[in-house]
Order: sequence, then structure tokens, then C-alpha cells
Amino acid sequence: MKDLLLITPPFTQLNTPYPATAYLKGFLNTKSISSFQMDLGIEVILKLFSKESLEYLFSFAEENDRINTENSERIYALREDYLNTIEGVISFLQGNNHTFARQICADSFLPEAARFEQIDDLDWAFGAMGMQDKAKHLATLYLEDLSDFIIDCIDENFGFSRYAERLGQSANAFDELYAQLQAPLTYIDEITLKILEERLKTHQPKLLCISVPFPGNLYSAFRCAQFVKANYPSIKISMGGGFPNTELRSVKDIRVFDFFDYITLDDGELPIALLVSNVLNPKPENPDLNIFKRTFLKEDGEVVYLNNSIQNDIPQNQLGTPDYSDLLLDQYISVIEIANPMHSLWSDGRWNKLTMAHGCYWGKCTFCDISLDYVKRYEPLTAKLLVDRVEALIEQTGENGFHFVDEAAPPALMREMAIEIIRRKLTITWWTNIRFEKRFTADLCDLLKASGCIAVSGGLEVASDRLLALIDKGVTVEQVATVTRNFTEAGIMVHSYLMYGYPSQTVQETIDSLEMVRQLFELGIIQSGFWHQFALTAHSPIGVNPAVYGITPHDKVISFANNDVMFEDKTGIDHEQFSFGLKKSLFNFMHGIGFDMPLQEWFDFRIPKTKINANFISDCLENEAIFVARSTSKVIWLGGVPLVSFQAKTKKGITRESAQLTFYTKRESFQITTERQKAEWLIHILAQLKISAEPLLTYGQIKADYETHFEDFELFWVSKPINTLREQGLLVL
Repeated sequence: MKDLLLITPPFTQLNTPYPATAYLKGFLNTKSISSFQMDLGIEVILKLFSKESLEYLFSFAEENDRINTENSERIYALREDYLNTIEGVISFLQGNNHTFARQICADSFLPEAARFEQIDDLDWAFGAMGMQDKAKHLATLYLEDLSDFIIDCIDENFGFSRYAERLGQSANAFDELYAQLQAPLTYIDEITLKILEERLKTHQPKLLCISVPFPGNLYSAFRCAQFVKANYPSIKISMGGGFPNTELRSVKDIRVFDFFDYITLDDGELPIALLVSNVLNPKPENPDLNIFKRTFLKEDGEVVYLNNSIQNDIPQNQLGTPDYSDLLLDQYISVIEIANPMHSLWSDGRWNKLTMAHGCYWGKCTFCDISLDYVKRYEPLTAKLLVDRVEALIEQTGENGFHFVDEAAPPALMREMAIEIIRRKLTITWWTNIRFEKRFTADLCDLLKASGCIAVSGGLEVASDRLLALIDKGVTVEQVATVTRNFTEAGIMVHSYLMYGYPSQTVQETIDSLEMVRQLFELGIIQSGFWHQFALTAHSPIGVNPAVYGITPHDKVISFANNDVMFEDKTGIDHEQFSFGLKKSLFNFMHGIGFDMPLQEWFDFRIPKTKINANFISDCLENEAIFVARSTSKVIWLGGVPLVSFQAKTKKGITRESAQLTFYTKRESFQITTERQKAEWLIHILAQLKISAEPLLTYGQIKADYETHFEDFELFWVSKPINTLREQGLLVL
């Protein structure tokens, strides 16, 4: 028996569990509260994409005359081929039977339907030796074909990373979702509830906590709650997670609480701890003693919001290490979309998810929900505690890949974390989301790369300095260009979020923004990107003060969800018309083509010529300010100990001794030559600049030490030997 059952309803990701329940379970461990967690999404997917289920689906579609499209007819006709290959394909995507890749890549092995018509040049994408990735891509197309069949013939609401998402998007009223919940169960519902019931019988929880991160989880969350209410009425049910945190802050419809006993907002640890106290140790004789934190519930036939606990939220350093036990970590499915390099990171491989800091250290962007707790309350961890958690998760999961899921990872903490990773000699692979700010110098990017960083994503949003200032992004296009160049030259992939349709944005600014993006990709300093149209949210500064930004919201009566808001922009521009051209051009730019095409070619309507100089971004990179080290800057040497040879030359009776230092890197070697005494000092100081040395020396301390032996440190610092070392891993941070 377990006190709590924590579930993530279908569907989020195929390749890795969403971390909310793991975070919560880690916290519950610190309070000795027993719990079991499950990702219903992956369990339902594995059941759905099995030979047994496919046999049923094909029979159901044929018997009920559901096969009405050319694509579904083709898939049905090839049903024996799908039945014969489905289990092998799933096993391969789970990381088993690597030799199966050669079969998948062979012509005529997998049945092919409409998704294969979109196939790219695989030799270009994967080369002659990228057999595993090529096979993953083909297997992904194969599963997407089957997904299309399910949508066409079985359940129109199906999606790999979402289910009935439209029912949760901008659902200001509960009516449509409620009506859907009165309809007969779908086949996917039946699978979901059967798996859930098995866990309920095994663990007999007193409290069921359902995490709903996205709109695409909402319908299944309600189906699960509905089933439990009907069949296990003694179990109390709570909903939390990203969706209610953002969307359900104004919930009023009493029918919602026919499904859920509680809805908690923002950080879930303290609200759940108090619910545990109320549920496991109820005080019916004195209900006033029941204390809640940010919790909706039903009282006397009305929805009430209780926040009567005076206890502050639990500090991040006391939440415990996320606990991924119970989850089927070896059964997740890695898929590959080659159209977007960063998307392949999101969908391929299993990543341990961690947070460096709660909230956003910037917290000013006008389109962001900065009024909400999960953004506005900034609380970082220490680097040592963070890396302690990294080591704990490696031991727990056997995985060395980490996705730090911050709103925006703080550069100073990233630096200290990287130092700690290298100091402990950990070998990990990690990536995160950042702001493109000037603190990401070339040296810091080199340090991050040395610690295992492989990619960053960040918001360029609208590539226009006027609009970036209006957004209060705190960056300029020139700054973004410099920072993305620094990451790229360090060998770290850069993904940029791009926005169009921001309030007051003109057609000219949209086209100029596209030209900026074209140049960034042509220069190779951004490798991945994604355009999305601006969406007005209720909790952003624009949503709170729309008139300031020249927009008129279409306000509606809110009884259920409230986040995305329809609006009119005073410009009257139809920004949607740019969507296809922006995305088509970006797709080509990511593939390294289309740079010479006039921007007009991407659109089927007239656009103005860009006013951006064709060399704007390259000029930005040439205008970079000269770096000047501060006396407090830490200095680190990432290289090794050199081999030394001395030589002496006598000229006109004067003997001069010099030293040649030979350094070996992983790929090459290099040499520097200087006076013997300075070489001896340099060897001595480099040993103290290794990350293993504590404390790390500063630029000022090195300068002072040098000047006890020699003169003109600044002249020595810009000499050829030091410049060579700077290029090879002598970092100033």
C-alpha cells in the first residue's frame, strides 16, 4: 500500500518522463510519505502500439466502415506487414536490438504510407554511416503513419504528445469538455483506465495526485478522475501542474469538483504536504484546523480558494533530489525528426530533467506570464547541491544525459556548475534554455562545452531592436549575434525561438526580421529555430495592460480555463498570412539552402523589400568590444601539463636561456617558446589554474604574483605565448 499515487495522464513525451511527479516524489521522500508514480502516457502508447491492439484497431475500422481515405485504405491493405513489424520496431526504438537498424533501412522492409512521401534526402541528412539515426527516422515515419490511421479511423483526438488537446485550449467554459466526458469511452480511454485500475488495486492509495502539464493531458486527467470517483469513491483526487497553474486560476464551474476534490496552484510540494495531512489525518470535529495552501475545493456547493497556511513555500535546497523510481525508464521510445536539430533533442534519448533555479532571474519579458509564481519567484540552487543531485540521478537512473528545464538558466550558476562538474570529473551531456545575454563570453562558452553542454535554446523572438526593447527582452540583435557566435565556435548547438505578430509589429519589421534570421543561419551561428505567432496570455504584462500595447482583447466570461486571449491589433495586419513563408524559409535555412533566394520567393503575395543591409550581422560580429579582464575574474586552465625542453644561445658573450613548452590536446599539439624564467613561472601558475585547485585564482592575484618576479604583466598577458594559450583553453571568467 502507498499513501499517494502520482500520475501523469496521456500524453507528453515518448522518449522521457515529464519530471513533475519525480520532483514531487523526491520531496515526499524527505517527509517519509510513501508514494508510487506512473507515466500513463508511455504505458498507454506501448499497449496501443502492440500487435494485439493493432489487430483490434484494423478489425474495428473495417467492421465499422471507418476506412474512408486513400491513406487509411493503403495502411489497412498492408495490415499484415504492420502486424509483423510493430513489436520489432518498438523494441528497436526502446534501444534494443541495434542490428535491426539495417533491416529497417533496407528497401521494402517497413510498409510505407503518406508520411514517407515527405521524406528528405536521407543520405544528405545522415550520411553513409548514420545507420541508427536513419533507422530511427524511418521508424518514426512508420509510427506516424499508424497514428494517422488511428486519427482517421479510430479516434480523431489522438496525438503522440497530446490527447484531445483542443478541449483544453482556451476552454473558457467547461461545457465542451464536460459533454465529451459524458460520451462513451474511446479505445484509448479503455486502455488508460485498465492500466490505472491495476495500479489502484496494487497500491490502494488514499490520495491520487494527477499532474496536468499541458492542455493535451487535460481530457485524460478528467477521464481518470471520473473513473476513480465512480469506482473508488474513498480515494481523494487532486490536480496540479502547469495547466492549472496557468489556466485554472479563475475556475468557478462547480461541476469540475464532481471529478476532483482539490486543485492546487504553483509549486506543489507544500500544498500536497498539507493535503496529505488533511486526507490521512482528517479533523471532522474541527474543520477549521484543516490548513491549505493555494487550493481550490468545494464547500457548501460553491468553489472556494483556500490559502490559510502561513507557512512559506519550501526552499529549493530542501526539496530533495527528484526520484524517478517506479517509472519504466528502459521502455521509453526515442524518435527522430530531422527537420529541426533541437526537436530531435526533445524527442530522441532519455534525459534526466533538473532545474538549476526556480523562476526567471530576468522576469521582465512583456509576453511572458511573469506575474505567476513559477516565473516571478527566483530562487537558485548552489552549484554543489545541484551537482550532488546530478550524481544522485546518475546513480539512480544509469543515465548521464541532463536537460535543465529552467525558464532561463542563470549564467553565473551555469559557470559554477560547469566548474563543479569538471572538478568532480563527471562525464555528462546536458542542455538548457538561456537568454542571449552578453555574459556568455567566448571563454564561458568554452567552459560550458568542457563540462558537457551540447546545446542551448533561447528567445531571439522578433529580430528588431525596436520590438526587442518593447518586449523588454534586455538584448539587441547585435548582442544575440555575438553570443550565438560564441556558443557555435565552442561547439554548442544554438536553437532560437522566433516570434511574429507582436503588437504594433509592421509588415516591414516582419520582413526585416526574416532577413536578420537568414543572415544568422547563413553565417552558421544559429543551427536551429522555430517561428511561432504571438499569443496574448492573461497573466503577461500585455494581458494585464493591453491598451499600453495598442491591442483590444476580446474578453469572455471565465468559468473554467483562462490564459490565451483573442485580441485585435491596432495595425489591422493579418499576421497569420506570413506563417507559411516564414516556416518554409526557416526549414530551408536549417538545411543550409535558400540563402541566395530573394525573400519574396517564400511568399505568394507581395512583400516589401528588406531594409536590412546584407552584411548587417557580419558587421555586428566585427564591431565586438575589446575584452578587458577584471581583477576579480577567475582564470582557469583547461589544458594539461606541458613537456619542457630548454635551450641556450650565446651571442656576443651573453647567454640567453629559453624554454619550449609542448602541449598535447585531444586532437593535436602546439608549442610556445619564452624565456626560461618566465616559462618556469608559467608552468607553476598553470598548475594552480587547474579546476582541481581550490580556491581558483583571479586575474588580479596572477598579476600580483607575476609582478613579484617580473615587470609589465599587461605586456606579457598580450604576448604571443599567452595568446596561444588563450586559444587553447586559458579562460578568463
